[in-house]
Amino acid sequence: MLRRQDARAQGTISVIADQAADGQRSLFILSPGDRDGLCHAAQAAGWRAIGARRAREAPQRYLRSEAQVALVDMRAGGGEAKLLAPLVPAMEAGGGALIVLVDQADEAIIPDLLAAGATHFLTAPYSEASLRAALASAQRLVERLGGGASHSQRAQRIRRGDALYWELGRSDSLLRLSESLARHLDLPMARVHPAALIRRLPRAERRAVLTALRAMMRAGRPAALAHDLPDRPGNRLVHHLRVEDGVVAADVEWLSDAQERDLASRDYLTGLRSRQAALDWLDRRTGLATTAILLSISQFERMNAAYGQVVGDALLGRIARRIERMVDDVAPGAMVARITGTEFLVGLTGEVAGSDRATFLARQLIAAIGRPFSAGDHLIRLIARCGIAQARPEDDATHLLRRAGTALADARQAGGEGIRILSTDRHSRQVDPDQLETDLRLALDRGEIGIVFQPQYPVDSEVISGVEALARWNHPQYGPLGAGILFATAERSDYMLPLSAHIQVEALRQAAAWPRALSALRLSINVTAADIAQPGFMSGLLAIVDNSGFPRSRLTVEITESGLIEDVDAAAALLTALRSEGLAVAIDDFGTGYSSLAYLKSLPLDYLKIDSGLAQDIAGSARDRIVVRGVIHMAKSLGLKVVAEGVETQQQLDLLAREGCDYYQGFLRSAGVSSADLVALVLAG
Repeated sequence: MLRRQDARAQGTISVIADQAADGQRSLFILSPGDRDGLCHAAQAAGWRAIGARRAREAPQRYLRSEAQVALVDMRAGGGEAKLLAPLVPAMEAGGGALIVLVDQADEAIIPDLLAAGATHFLTAPYSEASLRAALASAQRLVERLGGGASHSQRAQRIRRGDALYWELGRSDSLLRLSESLARHLDLPMARVHPAALIRRLPRAERRAVLTALRAMMRAGRPAALAHDLPDRPGNRLVHHLRVEDGVVAADVEWLSDAQERDLASRDYLTGLRSRQAALDWLDRRTGLATTAILLSISQFERMNAAYGQVVGDALLGRIARRIERMVDDVAPGAMVARITGTEFLVGLTGEVAGSDRATFLARQLIAAIGRPFSAGDHLIRLIARCGIAQARPEDDATHLLRRAGTALADARQAGGEGIRILSTDRHSRQVDPDQLETDLRLALDRGEIGIVFQPQYPVDSEVISGVEALARWNHPQYGPLGAGILFATAERSDYMLPLSAHIQVEALRQAAAWPRALSALRLSINVTAADIAQPGFMSGLLAIVDNSGFPRSRLTVEITESGLIEDVDAAAALLTALRSEGLAVAIDDFGTGYSSLAYLKSLPLDYLKIDSGLAQDIAGSARDRIVVRGVIHMAKSLGLKVVAEGVETQQQLDLLAREGCDYYQGFLRSAGVSSADLVALVLAG
């Protein structure tokens, strides 16, 4: 359901996110009467602002705004504590600052407002200088509470990591959407014509949205517009429009009626339901088909020790947003709560409470948490575990939660995929690896093994130069499974050779059908150690290539170093033979096995592919950089082109390019995409 982003646009969006994190602080504004005016003033002061008019919605919107500073407008008789009260717990839980704006005639109430939770005040009429001073003072408080400016900046980067936003390109008049926004709007790529976004709106709202957008562009002042989504009843998008350096942009809020109806009983750090609210929800469903998914983040204490509490709190908020959005995609209407510390609960009822659907959702949640969180100068990687309990007729909320905790404890001890199910018959069971082995033998005949192509780019260009073919298992019960599970299952079941042959044939078949516009792209396919060990491997591979019609001159064969290291002389002879037949050869995943720079001189290679973990170390410690630099320089001195895998941040790319890396692939530009989406990416430019 979720489509892939435009690779070229993703680079632009990543840069925008970094600039937003570094150059502009986020400010939440609550003003019943002057929201847009205050947003305009905040932007002039160098802050990006999210504004709201209603106090009832303020806590949730503050938590979703990525802001740590809030400004509450209490002018014109609005100086009642009830306007301030809803924000104070959320602000205090996250170590934020709260500025109250009052009329000069009402200065006498300022001590009461400070006693009620405000940390700063500003009197009206105010000047731009006094607003800047109040905001700067509030930000200094945030930094002191968070342990310093560097910790605060890391926390801000994390908060912006999955943000929803867009900007209108100055030169091409195309909308550039953040990856998250494109994914959740189900748009095919992250750079689209404005009409593509307008078509996602209800017909009755399109004219009003266009009118508001044009009015804002003429006036050049911040404004806000909101609209429903036709295929998501109860959900609304709010676009906070602004103009920066002549470019129209917007920060986007995703509001849900379900989320706003129960603002009480919230966890003030994440905005999710509290433990007590979750127990109440489960109790109301006693006797109904209900499933509880208890998700826990592993070793979060080490992350807190390394980065500090303020970064940990920001990370918990970002985790909550990922969980909410994944649940909204897979099981709309499910209950999501923070139980304690780093444990989160998802409650499912009705059709989605079945074990298969719950297991699929648990898988998706673990994958979502496993995607790195960018803290600017570091990538933070987390591991999640899930315990799933299906309610029995006699279970109340406490018993169901306890049984989910038992399943979670099993998942922590067992390792593997990190999922355990405590079914209604009390037995805990993991997703069955033996069943996966059986299913794999049917998967090829059922057409469940698909191919995606991950684009590769020169480090100094945004034009796709090649792709790597990757396998995905679209399992009928568990949903999409990555190459790791697929190949581990194949290895256990002694099914590696048929699987590898299928992937090679299918990748070449699809690539041979690409239109002329893709005639310059190189294709990389993987061969395994089991392939190489087969008699007649090379002749069989060449026959597959020639039968497909794909040119040998555009094909690269990637072999993992573990498949070569045991017999370097035999490996050298094989690679020499492949190159003599017109194929290029590469060592894949260099840095994961018995890496030896010395043996590279014995192997006739065209490319060396640096493993993603090694490539990401370029932005780590000085010692990490020395190791990566040594690999790149040695490869270059041997005349090899260097490809970096798993590049996820602009900083990593810049450092890799500086050290001489030639090409890269990774989520910074694009994940794996279907053949049709690849064609669209290339044609889009």
